[in-house]
Amino acid sequence: MALLKGTLDVLVLKTLSWGPMHGFEITRWLETRSDGRLDVTDAALLQALHRLEARDLLTAEWGVTKNERRARYYRLTPAGRAQLRAESASLLEQFEALTMVLTARSARG
Repeated sequence: MALLKGTLDVLVLKTLSWGPMHGFEITRWLETRSDGRLDVTDAALLQALHRLEARDLLTAEWGVTKNERRARYYRLTPAGRAQLRAESASLLEQFEALTMVLTARSARG
């Protein structure tokens, strides 16, 4: 399933709220938590990571994976945590409103 426009950033922030991860771990976490329903391409993830880093919502540093491979690990900043809280609340409110409309049983209130 394709992601709704504008949701990848908040999903990446949520993923990193559990601790530092490299790109493959982020993708795997999202796929696992969505029961394989979310399809995150490498290109889209890379763009989101660069965008979030440019906005100082996360930082990155090089490290070594469990498989002894070099990888860039991303970590939330305090500003990233604040952004996650704000965006999550807004999205949940929007989804609740959409659900109310899409599950309406009649045209009248």
